[in-house]
Amino acid sequence: MSRSPILQPARIAPLAVLPVFYRLSGKPVLVIGATPGAVWKAELLASTGAHVTVIAPQADASLVELCAREGVHLNHLARAWSESDLTGAALIVADVADDQEAQRLALLARKAGTPVNIIDRPDFCDFQFGSIVNRSPLVVGISTDGAVPVFGQAIRARIEMLLPAGFQKWAEAARNWRPLVQARGLSLHARRAVWDRFVAAAFRKPDHAPDEEDRIALLASIEEQARAPGQGSVTLVGAGPGDPELLTLKAVRALQAADVILHDDLVSPEVLDFARREAERIITGKRGHRPSCKQDDINALMVTLAREGKRVVRLKGGDPLVFGRAGEEIAACRAGGVPVEVIPGVTAASGAAASLGVSLTHRDHARRLQYITAHAKNGKLPDDLDWKALADPSATTAIYMGKLVVDEVSSNLLAAGIASDTPAIIVEYATYSRERRFHTTIAAMASVFAANDLDGPCIILFGWAMSEAAP
Repeated sequence: MSRSPILQPARIAPLAVLPVFYRLSGKPVLVIGATPGAVWKAELLASTGAHVTVIAPQADASLVELCAREGVHLNHLARAWSESDLTGAALIVADVADDQEAQRLALLARKAGTPVNIIDRPDFCDFQFGSIVNRSPLVVGISTDGAVPVFGQAIRARIEMLLPAGFQKWAEAARNWRPLVQARGLSLHARRAVWDRFVAAAFRKPDHAPDEEDRIALLASIEEQARAPGQGSVTLVGAGPGDPELLTLKAVRALQAADVILHDDLVSPEVLDFARREAERIITGKRGHRPSCKQDDINALMVTLAREGKRVVRLKGGDPLVFGRAGEEIAACRAGGVPVEVIPGVTAASGAAASLGVSLTHRDHARRLQYITAHAKNGKLPDDLDWKALADPSATTAIYMGKLVVDEVSSNLLAAGIASDTPAIIVEYATYSRERRFHTTIAAMASVFAANDLDGPCIILFGWAMSEAAP
């Protein structure tokens, strides 16, 4: 049975708040109150270049120092606020005494058409301040919609560790050099190709301040795209067995640069969340004994899209180089004159072993590790398997796609001399949250499939190394 590839539009999940970045340079902003929280907000707002006015009857030393700081547009009016103060402000931030004053201020601010934030009183706020990672002009904002500010701060701390400080210089260079790219009138695809090279350089040398050599490299890539625009490519990307955290950094970068993603049915939505929102997503599912896209159709689609100048990611469960038909897809790209790259992923056997906490090559039990597929081109058990080698008591074996032929596998292994009590573990949906594990033996593993509704992808691991797995 066959089916055609299915276009799957990207959907945005519900958002508690809309993340926006508001340009305030030169605009009037009003801060009411001189509490430590209000003064901190005043300093934050002033750092954007806003012209900040703080209205409060008294000013402490920190506010006086802030007003006197060179280069900061901030002044203090020593009095109580009035309705007329709200007119013309781009934003209003306040720290007030009680809910009654907060409600009055919020109503008057909205009447004036100005968004308001009242500190620690979320019911009266039109907007909120999130945690900030500052590599300006690269700025990261984090919000928990006011639910758990400490959680947002913890995430900010983690991003601070992961985001090199040197990216600030790269972001500044991108802003300064952007007119060079814009002036050439390149196509969208060509511009993205130029900036992809820039980003790759930033990741290679995150702590290097871009210099004249980097600017020359950018100009060279602009000229290259101007001469030969629109060359597409195909990247075969391993999505891993299910857990999105098992994606490699290179796989994530490929997903975020893709124009089109051709993905298997079994690729989890959480993995697809790493793709850029604008990327076109097409399901090209292939599942044994179920309606599937023909391999020739997938090959033709990849090549056609790449020839249109698109960067195509062929996203495959596990590792594309392990029983993933990668050989045929690579050959199709080469025959079509399309550049092709492979980004490996965590294969199902490794993911299952990690979940089980067992070494596939435990030195006391296994001198060899072997992967086999139990699904030949005709959909049946391959007739050229070396059953003597598979029955080796000093080997660990992983069987892919063996669910429908497990009776034959068990019978052939027993006939080849494997001990009937050789440990076997069946793992369904390896590394997913719904993963299930079944500890059994070679003689009994067929009965496990018969007794349980194993509808998901299954990997079978057998050999004496499996005796080390916790039950």
